[in-house]
Amino acid sequence: MKFTVSSSALLALLAAEGKVIGNSRNTLPILNSFLMELKEGELKVTATDLDTTLVGTLPVDSVEREGAVAAPSKLMLESLKEFSDIPLTIDVDEKTWEIRIGWASGSLSIPGDNPVGYPVMQQPGTDRKELKLDVDLLMGGINKTIFATSDDDQRYVQMRGIYVVFDEKTVTFVGTDSHKLVKFVSETPAGMKASFILPKKSANLLRSMLVREEEPVTVLFDETMASFALKNHTLVCRLTEGNYPNYERVIPEDNPDKVLVDRIGLLNAIKRVSVCSSVATNLIRMEISTNSIRLEAKDIDFSTSAYEHIACSYEGGGVEVGFKSTYLVEILSNLETPTVLIELGDLSRAGVFKPVYDERQNSSTLMLLMPMTIN
Repeated sequence: MKFTVSSSALLALLAAEGKVIGNSRNTLPILNSFLMELKEGELKVTATDLDTTLVGTLPVDSVEREGAVAAPSKLMLESLKEFSDIPLTIDVDEKTWEIRIGWASGSLSIPGDNPVGYPVMQQPGTDRKELKLDVDLLMGGINKTIFATSDDDQRYVQMRGIYVVFDEKTVTFVGTDSHKLVKFVSETPAGMKASFILPKKSANLLRSMLVREEEPVTVLFDETMASFALKNHTLVCRLTEGNYPNYERVIPEDNPDKVLVDRIGLLNAIKRVSVCSSVATNLIRMEISTNSIRLEAKDIDFSTSAYEHIACSYEGGGVEVGFKSTYLVEILSNLETPTVLIELGDLSRAGVFKPVYDERQNSSTLMLLMPMTIN
């Protein structure tokens, strides 16, 4: 295999592919390599950890010999980072699998491997379903929900992913870690009833690539696998097995206390006051009375305390509730409107946070946070 390619273009492709490998503890040494295949003037690069596979393509110049090689990801990336945008000649010795990278004033050699041992990419089966999703819808659904998914290996594995539900009239994205929950619904007809749980790693990879996309994404999926076809990449992943928790039953339908408040003002006040919250609990107390919210945090062990009053729109008998300040910051940071609506009930009910729009939207966002016990 021998060809010429732009160093910056090759680096961009390999850097995107390298996110699949990352710090994965691969049981097969060859999984720490890129599979590079050259055919008909196009370089195809594959990276996989067996659960997630990313395939990218790049047109190249001056092809002298087609072929394939398993190239060590770390050495390839470290080598290419040191070049400005210059043409490079990649020459692979298919007897020793040595990879020689040459440029006008020098060359380097790194050891490659026989590509025969590289795993074959799996695909959704013949019973797969297919649909096209708008880039903004897919990006919005992931962005809205991924922060609420769990990172705890002790939690249900289903919570470490985004639940995507299709029906005749809507597409719904859900993320939860049992403390907070986000539900994003778009009035986009999917034309089918189906669902799957997209693993968090795959969702993050997909999100990073969607930034550069404009055309709709073709999605194929069955009960175990899903693939997302983009302009120059295809992401294939193993879906999370099992049933997603019944999230609907924890969403309150009639929280009586409704508060309208400036989102940025509340967010900044929480950040200021939470500096004095308990290191163990991050508890922040919200006392809501007519047109006012009093935020309070204290840490008895270190004799620190803080409070702040901010204005709001509320006409009720008053309510007092405690939340984990770090979760409050996450939720308010992931809502985009200037004003938010907070719906509260008794301490056994979750607080509901909703964006407030000036005009009707074709989507809705609901964020939920479980309260903490106030001592």
